[in-house]
Amino acid sequence: MTIQVICEQARQVSRALAQASTTEKNAALTRAADELWACRAEIVAANRQDMDAARAAGMSEALLDRLMLDESRLGGIVADLRHVTSLPDPVSEVFEDQQLPNGLRVHKQRVPLGVLAVIYEARPNVTVDVAGLALKSGNCVVLRGGSETIHTNRALVEAIRRGLRDSSIPEDSVQLIADTDRQLVFDLLQMDRSIDMVIPRGGAGLHEFCRKNSRIPVITGGIGICHLYIDESADQSRALEVVRNAKIQRPSVCNALDTVLVHEKIAAQFLPALITRLKGDGVRFVAEPRACKLAQAAGGEAVRPAGPEDFDQEWLSLVLGLKVVDSLDEAVEHIAAHSTGHSDGILTQNEANAGHFIAAVDSAAVYVNASTRFTDGAQLGLGAEVAISTQRLHARGPMALRELTTYKWVIQGDYHVRP
Repeated sequence: MTIQVICEQARQVSRALAQASTTEKNAALTRAADELWACRAEIVAANRQDMDAARAAGMSEALLDRLMLDESRLGGIVADLRHVTSLPDPVSEVFEDQQLPNGLRVHKQRVPLGVLAVIYEARPNVTVDVAGLALKSGNCVVLRGGSETIHTNRALVEAIRRGLRDSSIPEDSVQLIADTDRQLVFDLLQMDRSIDMVIPRGGAGLHEFCRKNSRIPVITGGIGICHLYIDESADQSRALEVVRNAKIQRPSVCNALDTVLVHEKIAAQFLPALITRLKGDGVRFVAEPRACKLAQAAGGEAVRPAGPEDFDQEWLSLVLGLKVVDSLDEAVEHIAAHSTGHSDGILTQNEANAGHFIAAVDSAAVYVNASTRFTDGAQLGLGAEVAISTQRLHARGPMALRELTTYKWVIQGDYHVRP
């Protein structure tokens, strides 16, 4: 089946899905979850094929862990899909309702975006997560996973589609591009007559390719160079624990901490304590000259001087950048120069400094006295997410059900005519 046929099939059923009731969508999601669990043996066997091929190709242990799908993990994915049925349905939500002086009644009403194309890499859970959120928000979805997950994705999508056959939701609402030819990614990005939005989930190279080659609006994000600024007024002992959580709780994800900026008045005390606290966790440090001088005494070989591009690096590992700054404004300037606009924060006891930081830092998520690791749909009360957007148009931050909708104006009159 060609890319054009796949996308056209999704477009053809998108109107029916957009008009489906919440009850119908929840029933379809439940049937899809039932079918995924019923097919768990086949899905785990398919994943074993992908794992064997990945090992043979020399995939790293970290990526192998992302790829692996056993019965226990599948159980969690199925539970998450069932949870989507309990989330509020944003479709048809009415807001900004008003009556104009001329008697016209005007409101905005949420509607699905239409057909989404999601291009992603090694995580098979994304297949189910995205399908579930797309269906609940009334959107059809065309999925294009990486070649390393092809057998797993085929098995997952086949199970989801079988579940939809027993529901009132068209099975073509969820489509998979099962051919691993990379040319097909380019071809997909040209399908502007059928696809309404492209969401890439992967590395910077994938995002850049989509931005440069797509004829369809692209939501980009997920690349996080994240900062915490330790203000001179910060509670230093508590700040140590926030930094530790932001760095080591899960270092390979986009909202993990990359750089700590420390006010010069507390740097001599805070930096050695930070090095001592994190060195035992296996963290290594790259530091600009002033920070390096203070850190090396405590860190020894775990500390090296920062190179010219180190502060533009998303580490995705147990590496942390360190810099001493003279002021809050210098910290803000550093963030403006090096942040990707994902998640940046301040640790402070000074409300005025917190307010200045919030106003001055233009990131999708701005934190005061909290770990950057909370930039996550579930953690922020959204239930789940399809991506984290770092751009300004349409959506910023975790993209959950409401962010997968747009709106239309509804104007109701009494046979009004314009004078």
